[in-house]
Amino acid sequence: MISSFTRRKALKLGAAASALPLVHIRTAGAAGKVSIVFYDSWVAAGNVALKKQVDAWSEKSKVEVQADFLSTANNQIVITENAEAQAKAGHDAYSFATWECPSHLDDLEPMDDVMARLAKTIGQPNATAEYLAKKDGHWMAVPTSSGAQVKGPVGRISILKEAAGLDVVKMFPASGNVSPGIDGWTWDAFLKAAEACAKFGKPFGIGLGSTGDSSDTAGCLFASFGAELVNAKGETTVRTDAVRQVLEFAQHLVKFLPSNAVSYDDASNNRALIANQSALIFNPPSAWAVAVRDAPAVAADCWHFPPPAGPKGRFVPVAAYFWGVWNFAKNKSAAKDLIEYLSQREQSEERCIATMGYDMPPWPSMMDFKVWETQGPPPGVLYNYPIRPWHKEVPLVSGSPAPPSIGVNIYNRGTMPTMFAKLLSGQSINDILGWAENELESYKR
Repeated sequence: MISSFTRRKALKLGAAASALPLVHIRTAGAAGKVSIVFYDSWVAAGNVALKKQVDAWSEKSKVEVQADFLSTANNQIVITENAEAQAKAGHDAYSFATWECPSHLDDLEPMDDVMARLAKTIGQPNATAEYLAKKDGHWMAVPTSSGAQVKGPVGRISILKEAAGLDVVKMFPASGNVSPGIDGWTWDAFLKAAEACAKFGKPFGIGLGSTGDSSDTAGCLFASFGAELVNAKGETTVRTDAVRQVLEFAQHLVKFLPSNAVSYDDASNNRALIANQSALIFNPPSAWAVAVRDAPAVAADCWHFPPPAGPKGRFVPVAAYFWGVWNFAKNKSAAKDLIEYLSQREQSEERCIATMGYDMPPWPSMMDFKVWETQGPPPGVLYNYPIRPWHKEVPLVSGSPAPPSIGVNIYNRGTMPTMFAKLLSGQSINDILGWAENELESYKR
């Protein structure tokens, strides 16, 4: 948190950030300088592709670029961003993860001009981007595909077929714009499959911990029932029929999850899938990609497909990223130009190819990249990973529609999966609603 820094520490960290090792710098004939922090992708090839694009822009623009790739490990990128914001010094532009963007809107330069030009070439981004990056109707950051992802199901083809009678390849084929199984893919069908796979010894790897993956999965279940813990006005709405319906459903689901679901972290589900211990997890293609390297037989038996639908629709969890320009930046115009260049379709697709389809553009117009058709094994494994129009998926930031200052706590403290964990421990729905109500009120103070 910014409040944990003294100004002296912040100034030191801001200065340190400015002096980070250069990834690329152009000096010959340079017409100005600009510096930017990028998210250090888990796919090294993604960084290589991004550096190549920065080089190309630098050469064309005659602008010297300092591009630093900071890791999410030990919160390196977040610590540096908070230090720069407090010190009002550091880079010109920065990459912000989902909840980091709204926490810095007051520190950012408006990007309406960039977004207006992008709208003419690639259209409008999805609604999650507006929720996170707009202030008083103005765009304060540009949504990017780099590091962004969606977290729908990825399942084992053979196990789901043998244990639960689900042929996910037939239900969600890797061609055309039709999924024959989409209408029958509901949470009720999901529950039946979860029970069957648990009895088969391959339970669905869904966590009930307080980390991101657990919050995302729980969030799409809540949303599909129309259940909000806090509404857009900031009012606590936990005592509603919709929330009670979610908990009544979850009372059954939690019985079929792994015995260690409460202690799950964001790597637990990946490990379960790769180790042949689970029939299904909610995850971007990172688990499949590791399996390609470490467990080829498992990888060849995987298939990505949409989340189940509930009474209020089908929601897919989104982990977003943004590029913003600090309002104290020394070269705002060059930073904006660089971000606009990197946001274009050609550059976005090139990076998506480099990350094996992991990077997920927030722009509906880019859901037709060929990379999702060509990746394998098996061929077509990622075809249904992007948000396809015929699946009628709604992108979701788990914790919304609460004001972001509250939503971030709902997400980071794992309020929703903790409610499910309490069900597993035998607590009553009324007791859980009371706990959640007190917890949510504390987020407002």
